[in-house]
Amino acid sequence: MLDQHQKNIATFIHLSTFSRFIVPFGNFLGPIILWITNKDKSEFIDAHGKQAINFQISILLYAIILGTLTIPFFVFKIFSGINIFNFDGFHFDFHKASPLLFVGGFLGIIAVIGFIMELVFIIVASLKARDGEYYQYPLTINFLK
Repeated sequence: MLDQHQKNIATFIHLSTFSRFIVPFGNFLGPIILWITNKDKSEFIDAHGKQAINFQISILLYAIILGTLTIPFFVFKIFSGINIFNFDGFHFDFHKASPLLFVGGFLGIIAVIGFIMELVFIIVASLKARDGEYYQYPLTINFLK
């Protein structure tokens, strides 16, 4: 039987990922600290801690992949109008949009949608933990089993 203390710790494990807005890498440090100090107290806390950490690692991996794909499109577009030897010709022409810019913009929109979905998934996981239910984040790679 789960007591309220276990539910609260599991909820705070998920909510501690929001500490990244205050502390660099807080989305990893918060859940890891709470999980390590409390994982032996309950299987429920252990499961939620692993899920929160796995989700954050997965999100980091997806962001690195998306950034690796997106950044070159913008860089190629910006530097395509630069003439190194003649700075009088330096200009940005947004009237003739490059397909690279559209692809990069599309990948940027996917990143924004992914960020919003991440926030929603964290809130849902927190609510499930508060109610004493197990939660499996979607699109999560299980690094910790």
